[in-house]
Amino acid sequence: MSVQQMRVEQGALAGTLLFIPSPHSDERGLFTRTFDAGIAAEHGLDGAAFVQDSQSRTVKGAIRAMHGRSGRGEAKLVRCARGAVFDVLVDARPGSATFGERMSVVLDDETFTHLYVPPGLLHGYQALSDADVCYRIDRPHDPAEDISVRYDDPDLAIDWPLPVSAISARDLAAGSWKEARRRLEG
Repeated sequence: MSVQQMRVEQGALAGTLLFIPSPHSDERGLFTRTFDAGIAAEHGLDGAAFVQDSQSRTVKGAIRAMHGRSGRGEAKLVRCARGAVFDVLVDARPGSATFGERMSVVLDDETFTHLYVPPGLLHGYQALSDADVCYRIDRPHDPAEDISVRYDDPDLAIDWPLPVSAISARDLAAGSWKEARRRLEG
């Protein structure tokens, strides 16, 4: 097998990165490296700083959105291990050059792209198929820092690609982007 390579691209929001591996395929199937601490370090990330791995399973059309943390926040690496998701980030860092802007990317089990989400961004996704999403997070969860914005907030105007098949009561009760901005900007 040849040496695995991984391309790294800047995302549309300040500090976001896309780690795009090069899977090796043969008659057995495929093999791909999903994380490389050396490559992460070349791009300013300490791989050892990620202290928690989590996984979600989501049905096609369901939305998990738009969550973030105030205070120190949390950084995370996100990838789709099975299926595909339409992943959305909103920059919720006052003072950032891209504050209030959003970006989206499709994460799937064909490209194995990892999305690096720096602290201070809202994150959510819609499953384009039944999907498993894996998160590598750099600090324990602190519920006191939770921020959530409604998935259909008119100021964010996120164009979700599918009709919504399911969403949690918590996400339906989320506040507005205007309320989140007031809280974040103090």
